[in-house]
Amino acid sequence: MPTALITGASSGLGAEFARQLAGRGADLVLVARDRTALEEIAAEISGRLDVRVEVLVADLLDADALAAVEDRLADGVDVLVNNAGFGLDLAFEKNPVDDEVRHLRLHVEAALRLTHAALGPMLARGRGRIVNVASVAGFVPRGTYGAVKGWLISFSRWANVVYRPRGVTVTAVCPGFVHTNFHERLGLPPGQEGVAPGLWLDAQTVVREGLRDVARGRAVSIPSWRYKVIVAASRLLPDSVVVRAAARGR
Repeated sequence: MPTALITGASSGLGAEFARQLAGRGADLVLVARDRTALEEIAAEISGRLDVRVEVLVADLLDADALAAVEDRLADGVDVLVNNAGFGLDLAFEKNPVDDEVRHLRLHVEAALRLTHAALGPMLARGRGRIVNVASVAGFVPRGTYGAVKGWLISFSRWANVVYRPRGVTVTAVCPGFVHTNFHERLGLPPGQEGVAPGLWLDAQTVVREGLRDVARGRAVSIPSWRYKVIVAASRLLPDSVVVRAAARGR
């Protein structure tokens, strides 16, 4: 059975990646900070599917915990999903700089280290899938969140060209606004995000379309034709227009 390690697996897109990968027959290693939430997801999946589910409690901003996840990846997995992350207010000048550094380290350093740890064993076996959960924000000027997601997209595009011929694909999955608890953690109650109803996606669709593109070996996946159009249009418009439009939904 293939094995998939998923970070940020206790809720939202991470939990949905776990459900859909398990539905395809993968054993799971679920990584997050919240043991109770991880064990609930593990019990839900193992209760209905014949797969093994391992829980690995880790705060990826803690050096020792991050090293423990790297060690688990060095033992070999078939799929790595770098999904852990959080958002910050777009008012960069008002955010504590230590929060901004933690944000950068989680989205960039942790993803880089975990990808590096997984890549060696995958290349040795000649197969593997690495999924970096990015965002359409990575294609537009949108604070430091857009900047870190832009790094993930660029890194994934490069890595897919270099490692796909050796059997390992790297895909940046770039959703738009998704119905998860992401915005609630930013302090935005449902209905107060300033986002048009037609722009919301559901987690099941995002993950299903993302995994389809992963299976095809694509470097970038943008679930939903609506967001494909938005990304294409953003490349033609002045930055001033794009920044104003992207400010919605924080």
